[in-house]
Amino acid sequence: MPVAKRVELVTTGEELLLGLTANSHLSYIGRQLAKRGLALARNVVVNDDADAIAEQFRECWARADLVITTGGLGPTCDDRTREVLAEILGQQLVFDGEIEAAIRQRFAAFGRKMTANNLKQAYRPERSEALPNANGTAPGIWVEQDGRILVMLPGPPNELVPMFEEQVVPRLIARGFFPDEEAYLQIRTAGVGESALETLLRPVFADAPGLGVAFCAHQGAVDVRLSSPDGRYSRAQLQIFANRCRERLGYDFVCFGDDSLVKIVSDQLRNHDLDIAVAESCTGGLLSNAFTDLCGASKIFNGGIVCYSNDCKVQLLDVPECLLKQHGAVSAEAAAAMASGVAEILEASFGLAVTGFAGPCGGTKENPVGTIYLGLHTPHGVWSRKVSYPGSRVAVKQRAVNAALDWLRRELIRAGIASHAGKSEPTEDPARVEARRLMEFGNG
Repeated sequence: MPVAKRVELVTTGEELLLGLTANSHLSYIGRQLAKRGLALARNVVVNDDADAIAEQFRECWARADLVITTGGLGPTCDDRTREVLAEILGQQLVFDGEIEAAIRQRFAAFGRKMTANNLKQAYRPERSEALPNANGTAPGIWVEQDGRILVMLPGPPNELVPMFEEQVVPRLIARGFFPDEEAYLQIRTAGVGESALETLLRPVFADAPGLGVAFCAHQGAVDVRLSSPDGRYSRAQLQIFANRCRERLGYDFVCFGDDSLVKIVSDQLRNHDLDIAVAESCTGGLLSNAFTDLCGASKIFNGGIVCYSNDCKVQLLDVPECLLKQHGAVSAEAAAAMASGVAEILEASFGLAVTGFAGPCGGTKENPVGTIYLGLHTPHGVWSRKVSYPGSRVAVKQRAVNAALDWLRRELIRAGIASHAGKSEPTEDPARVEARRLMEFGNG
């Protein structure tokens, strides 16, 4: 087997060390490299001090085949990456007229006056290649020297991500850093805990020596990655194992790949010219935001109503006041009424509702913090269900959204609006019963 390339990442920025900004560069770049079988060997975070940047870059450059840096390419005085690295590489900075033209064009497109310090971004090391930035003013920089590659990327994720995927990845493929296909096959599941999922799928892997199996748990979802570390299994053979997993999973199977739950249900609705509206209390618009994050959401998403107070539920959703007095706003009855109300008012085929106690305050003896009621209105019936999740307020809200979307996905399958995930209906198989229990109580 070929020797794996060593890749190191240097992320710069005082805000990362102060905890003001999460290091999303590490998670994104590490994930993108891993998809193609290339592990990130090291990540170091440094402040904007020139000496600190120089020290860390020298260490990385001495042992890595590929060094990626993020941040420090902008127009302000604390953006020093370009200058520091050029000096270490022994390259003069040269002014690039094409970069200047692109910067001026971007300012003109937004009707803004360009200040002189922006021209700092038009300089690059003399033996480098600029990576055009369609979403900002600071271009990326590609350097090949001493048998190594240096890639300097801008810090803002909306600039870094498309630049990496559209420009860096193709160059790395061309230079043999990784193949032009993903190194593993991913199975996305929902509604089953990590430990129960491993137990359920263990028979599939029993007769597969050398098969790489990895689990990654999210809020209410678990991904399974199948790979062949020693190359004994082809992509087609991995797909055979994946198909066997799908058969055992039944409704717990979401998709192959990394499509989100909201994308899955949105595609199902769009394919059948159906639409949905949502009513939210404790999730405060998070469910609506999940739908509107998708391009083309207007085709299937009629709208959402955030009805936090009881008065709001009565006035905007026509939830009977007597129902709230008798059962409370956090109840199966309230969730069902909210789902039907929003579907009728916004004239949607489906209505999806969430109400509950996200914590840390609130809750009752019958419905402690973490209790969520979901309501679902469909063309053929109305239901509600109760789930309970421990954790922080943020975690409970996200799990509530995922549980609502997963319930909708399953109902679309049962109604024949989506193709079935597996060959047989989910039964009272002991592994599935345990998986459901783990999901309800937030384990795994």
